[in-house]
Amino acid sequence: MIGWSQSTLADAAKVARQTVVDFERGARTPYPNNLAAIRAALEAAGVIFVAENGEGPGVRLRKADP
Repeated sequence: MIGWSQSTLADAAKVARQTVVDFERGARTPYPNNLAAIRAALEAAGVIFVAENGEGPGVRLRKADP
């Protein structure tokens, strides 16, 4: 969605790249603090997490400022 590599996300979230790799492939769920750091890094990059609204949770990009 934002074109980041696993390494870029790991660097932005200050977590190990292996944490991102394992999470993406469904091998494990990151510790709560790492999951929060990943989410915060994505949100800082413009990703918005949409809560369950009857059609399931999702993500979208924040509207760019003019």
